Amino acid sequence: MSKSLRPGDAIVVRGAREILATLDADGTHDGMPFMPEMLPFLGRRLLVSKLAQKVCDTIQYTGSRQLKESVLLEDLRCDGSAHDGCQAECRFYWKEAWLRRAGPGEPAESAGTPEVLQALRERLAPHVRRVRDVEGAPTELYRCQATDLLLCTRRYRLWEPGQYINELASGNVAPGRWFRVMARAMVWESRRKLGRLPEVHLAGTGGGTEPQPLNLQPGDWVEVKSREEIRQHLTPRGFNRGLWFDWEMERYCGGRYQVRSRVSRFIDDRTSKMVVLKTDAVILEGVTCTGNYSVRRWFCPRAVYPYWRESWLRRVDAPSARAAGESAPPPVRQAPDRPGGPDR
Repeated sequence: MSKSLRPGDAIVVRGAREILATLDADGTHDGMPFMPEMLPFLGRRLLVSKLAQKVCDTIQYTGSRQLKESVLLEDLRCDGSAHDGCQAECRFYWKEAWLRRAGPGEPAESAGTPEVLQALRERLAPHVRRVRDVEGAPTELYRCQATDLLLCTRRYRLWEPGQYINELASGNVAPGRWFRVMARAMVWESRRKLGRLPEVHLAGTGGGTEPQPLNLQPGDWVEVKSREEIRQHLTPRGFNRGLWFDWEMERYCGGRYQVRSRVSRFIDDRTSKMVVLKTDAVILEGVTCTGNYSVRRWFCPRAVYPYWRESWLRRVDAPSARAAGESAPPPVRQAPDRPGGPDR
């Protein structure tokens, strides 16, 4: 757990010269890459939203991992501009060495001189992508904080007490939520040990012909279909054309949300390859993984955006101005407690 920062603390991101001094030849600090997409935030005054001390493994799905001296700032996300337009919108991890506490009323500071900024860019640029031999063929692989997460973290044992106590003590998780999620974790883990926790939490009955595409665009409003309606568009293994419908997504069934973006390409954490989707997928505004239902990865603060097939959604009219103002974010129908699966 961080000994200096807590959620809500004001910080200033250090300038280019100070950041550069923390990085090794590979552009990392303690194994964590500083990404080119983070450069626009140099010198900015921001608030700590969470301590990134316990994060989920979306590479090998081993559970939770410990990340030391790192935080999340507000809802800053990668725009993929240096990674060939990756649209995953992952949150940045910020090492505390890249930050300093802001004094009361202290303004932002300079990001640095053009010469130092260029030197920092040149340190980072060669490590964004590289060509490697994969199964006998040259393949372009990408590198980012998500793909390198195993290199700068250690695996938590499932019931290692510190990982849960620190979430409460640091202020990352409110007491009420902490007790609810821990109670669920103990029940679900007991069921998993007994072989009574299904690997596929929403086995489908369909997987064949898809309905007419909605051609959703950013700004459109949709309603997430019910559990039983979505089941008709999933295979028995819980997939729809390669995308998994998970338990964290099911909690949003029945809610109405705005389309944030269409997704056509993203870097796969597990392979470091760029995945180009040939079929429909969208991200919904404010709809993220909560870490409340992710088996063995409780309380993860990453707030990953899941990808939604259009067949899981129905188009609805935009709410009136008054209704929109009274429902920010739109209400979410909480699903009953059932076992779940991976969150991505």
